[in-house]
Amino acid sequence: MSRRPRARSARGHSRVGERFEALVGPVAHGGHCIVRLPEPESRVVFTRHCLPGEQVVVEITEGTDGDRFWRGDAIAVLSPSPDRVPAPCPVAGPGLCGGCDFQHASLSAQRDLKGAVVAEQLRRLAGLDVEVSVEAVPGDLDGLRWRTRMQWAHTPDGQRGLRAHRSRRVVPVDDCLIATRDAREPTRGLTLTETVADHDFAVEADGFWQVHPGAPSTLVSTVMSMLDPQPGERVLDLYAGVGLFARFLADAVGDGTRVVAIEGDRAASGHAKQNLASHRGAVAECGPVEKVLAAAYDEPFDLVVLDPPREGAKRAVVAQVVDRAPRAVAYVACDPAALARDVAIFAEHGYRLEQLRAFDVFPMTHHVECVALFKKTDLPLDQPLRR
Repeated sequence: MSRRPRARSARGHSRVGERFEALVGPVAHGGHCIVRLPEPESRVVFTRHCLPGEQVVVEITEGTDGDRFWRGDAIAVLSPSPDRVPAPCPVAGPGLCGGCDFQHASLSAQRDLKGAVVAEQLRRLAGLDVEVSVEAVPGDLDGLRWRTRMQWAHTPDGQRGLRAHRSRRVVPVDDCLIATRDAREPTRGLTLTETVADHDFAVEADGFWQVHPGAPSTLVSTVMSMLDPQPGERVLDLYAGVGLFARFLADAVGDGTRVVAIEGDRAASGHAKQNLASHRGAVAECGPVEKVLAAAYDEPFDLVVLDPPREGAKRAVVAQVVDRAPRAVAYVACDPAALARDVAIFAEHGYRLEQLRAFDVFPMTHHVECVALFKKTDLPLDQPLRR
């Protein structure tokens, strides 16, 4: 539920445990806000459990005299934001479970914070000034009870729990409030069936599948609406997983039309082959996307879907995509920074960010899912996006 810090050598005297009163600045990517300590420290502290504009007491959790920035927790709120609410979970807070970042903010404020992060990344990394509104999706209960899969940790005495933020320490958790009552723990080697609209999908139990029940249908409908596939159009689905997008696109372009789904995970690709078996003309190819595109399918495609891992598609894959000269590219992104970097690369090739939608499929956390539409254009790349 939370990433562990990379081991590194100390760069001077540790400041861990020291406390400072400070004003909270803007939200930053990663579930924290920026706090700038005044002289003599003059240090940026990436601070959790606070909201922009609050006056707080920050306790340093990581940092030495030689570090460019520190990390910290707001352990006391002296002047609360009007967006602050009591956290619904008893283990959400400084030093406790690291799985949720924003339980102390109202749902509308959480979405505003996520939208601000996406907009800031696009401005900083792609040079675009875009207003981003994060949309709710059906399937949770006021931001709770949406996670259908859970990976539990255990304390030394066997209690079930979740890890603290950036730590291996396990915090005992009897009931995770963002988990559904019947949330499954991934089981290696077990195949499940997931249903989206009128299609069933074979999925590896420990493989990738959206954990919010409303996410698959929301993302499919958004991609289909943006691409507007027409009969006979050729489709390339990259990082295709089990063929979720390829299956619906195959229906739209017609039986026998070329649909290629490329996925690096062997089990997922095997399921994609099964899930696309009813469509003549569909191919499920297993291999790293960059390597497969460099060696095969060097032909025009009308439509491309990209659903890359957190690090994004990157330059080599984007270059291969635009080499196929698609009329439209739909990009599903789970990381705003990676998306923004790839937006800039698409722009270098003359593909404009035409539309952008963002969805709150991970309530109470800092994560947000975006769907972007790119089209080849002769217009200035900084023109306003369509809504």
